Amino acid sequence: MPLKSSSNISPTEDWQNGGFGVYIHWPFCAAKCPYCDFNSHVSKVINESDWRDAYLKEIDRTARLTGMRSVKSIFIGGGTPSLMSPSLVETLLEKITSVWQLESNCEITLEANPTSVETKKMRGFKASGVNRISMGIQSLNDQDLKRLGRLHTAKEALKSFDMAQKVFERTSFDLMYARQSQTLEDWKSELKQALNIGLDHMSLYQLTIEKGTAFGDRYAAGKLRGLPDEDLASDLFEMTRDLCDANGLSAYEVSNHARPGHECRHNLVYWNYGDYAGIGPGAHGRLTLEQSRYSTNTYKQPSKWLSEVKKGSGDSSVTSLSRKDQGTELVLMGMRLVQGISIKRFQTIFGEPPSETALTNLTSQGLIQLKKGRIQATENGTLLLNYVVRQLLVDLS
Repeated sequence: MPLKSSSNISPTEDWQNGGFGVYIHWPFCAAKCPYCDFNSHVSKVINESDWRDAYLKEIDRTARLTGMRSVKSIFIGGGTPSLMSPSLVETLLEKITSVWQLESNCEITLEANPTSVETKKMRGFKASGVNRISMGIQSLNDQDLKRLGRLHTAKEALKSFDMAQKVFERTSFDLMYARQSQTLEDWKSELKQALNIGLDHMSLYQLTIEKGTAFGDRYAAGKLRGLPDEDLASDLFEMTRDLCDANGLSAYEVSNHARPGHECRHNLVYWNYGDYAGIGPGAHGRLTLEQSRYSTNTYKQPSKWLSEVKKGSGDSSVTSLSRKDQGTELVLMGMRLVQGISIKRFQTIFGEPPSETALTNLTSQGLIQLKKGRIQATENGTLLLNYVVRQLLVDLS
C-alpha cells in the first residue's frame, strides 16, 4: 500500500504525545558478534558516495510524505556508525535540517564501538553536529569480551569512553549482563567499576539468545553453557536496579538508567509511541499521515536497499495500523517505562478504557499501580512484564 503525502498534520493526533524522531541505520560492522540479531553486515568495500546519495534521496522522499515537522531527536545506529566518516554524518544532518525543523534541544546520537573511534574522529563527529555518543562496551571483563566476539579489551573501551566524555556533554555506556558463568558478585563488581566512571546514562541489557545468531545455534546444539537460571537472572536484575539507584542513575525504562535530564530522548520517542522515520537497510518506522498511522519496513540487504532506492523507495512494506494495532503497540512500548502509560491515551486509541477487572487483578497482585491517571508496572510487575501486558490487552475489541 503506497504512502500518501500530507502537508497539514493535525495538532491533535496521538503521535505528538511522543514527538517525531529520525532513525538512520548504518548496516556495516568490522565483525559480526555472535549474540547480535540486528541487521549488520561485514563488508570489505563500502562506497560512501553511493550510501550518501541513497540516504539523501530517502530523507527527501520521507520529508515529502510528512511535510514540515519538528524533530525531537536523530539517532544514527547500526551496525557500527562510528565506521562512517564525519563528513558523511555532517552531510546527512545538513539534509535533515534542510527538510525538517530541529527542536532547540534536539538530541543527535551516534552509536560507537571502542575499536572504531579515536580523539580526532570524536571531534569530527561533534563538529558534524552529533551531540551525544552511545558506546557499545558490553563488558569490562576481557575473557567475556572475547566470548561475546568483541574486538576491544576492557582497557581500550574505558580509554575510548574517556575520550567521548571529554568531547561530548551527553554520553551513554552499554553493558550486558547475565552472561555465561557470571555470578552476582562478578556483576556487582563490574557494575560498580562502571558507575565509578561518573556516568550520566547507562543501558544495561540482559544477554538474550536469539534465533538466527551464532549464540542461538550454539544454544540449540547444547553448546552454550553457564547461562543463568530464572532466579539468578531476577537477582541480577534487582541488584542492577538497586545499585544504579543508589548511585543516582535510577531506572526510567526496563534496561535504561539515567541521572535526571539525561534520559535518551530518541528512545523516549519510541517508548512514548511517537512517530519516527526509519531510513536505511532494515530500519523500521511509524508515520502518521492523513489521520492514518503506518508501519514501514525497509529492505534488509544493503545492496537490495541501494538498488530499490534508485528505483524510488527503500521501503519493503508499508502497513496501515488499526486502532487495536496502535493500542497494542502503545501498551507494549509504554509499559517498559517507569512512568507507564496514560489511561486517557489508552482509551483514545482503543476507543474503550482498560478492563477494570484486569486493573483490579494486577493491582491486587502487586504488579501495577495506578498513579496520576497512569498505569505503572511495579518492580515485581517489570519482572513479569509480558504477563502484565497480556492482561491489559485481554478482551479488547
